[in-house]
Amino acid sequence: MGYRLDFLKQLAHGLAVQFGNCCEIVIHDLNQQDLSRSIVYIENGHVSNRQTGDGPSGIVLEALKSDPEKIQDKLSYLTKTEDGRMLKSSTMYIRGEDNTISYIFSLNYDITPLIAAQAAVQPLIQTEAENRTDGKNEHTSNAPTTITHNVTELLDQLIDQATALVGKPVALMNKDDKIKVVQYLNDAGAFLITKSGDKVSSFLGISKFTLYSYMDAGK
Repeated sequence: MGYRLDFLKQLAHGLAVQFGNCCEIVIHDLNQQDLSRSIVYIENGHVSNRQTGDGPSGIVLEALKSDPEKIQDKLSYLTKTEDGRMLKSSTMYIRGEDNTISYIFSLNYDITPLIAAQAAVQPLIQTEAENRTDGKNEHTSNAPTTITHNVTELLDQLIDQATALVGKPVALMNKDDKIKVVQYLNDAGAFLITKSGDKVSSFLGISKFTLYSYMDAGK
């Protein structure tokens, strides 16, 4: 297994040199026991302000929760940093001999300057048809996910997403709302994070026993 990691590190370094300091390349090791320190190698960590020893992203939890036979590489999607810079990201799942996912190899390219340049040029090349105000050319896309540095930030992000899904503050949630929150978190792999059950129980104002019963309700 070590030879595979050495190759991935070699590849990461080569790509970082090729594409420059706007291209962050991260390797997550899913073979180790402490997944709160899943990043084992990073090039150009200044892009997301992360370093070796930092924790997993939502993509890592997704890989741990998913059927290895079904999960596929996720290519050319948008993420963002905590300070609002936009990244074009790709995530590749590296499998071991038993076809389980051993490593996650991610590229995050900071396209913020390119977006600024596009915004400056767009008025010069835009046609009247593209400048409609009737909404016929409008389209929506999924909001980019914020890259987190550790499992605490990741759990907070997932709780915020679950709360937004329900659409009301926890003080106004009924039992069904709280079940929806717990099921969202369970599906997202939040309970793979150590002591996450304590935090979610406290956030929702329920006991650990009730939390487990809400988890079972989704099965």
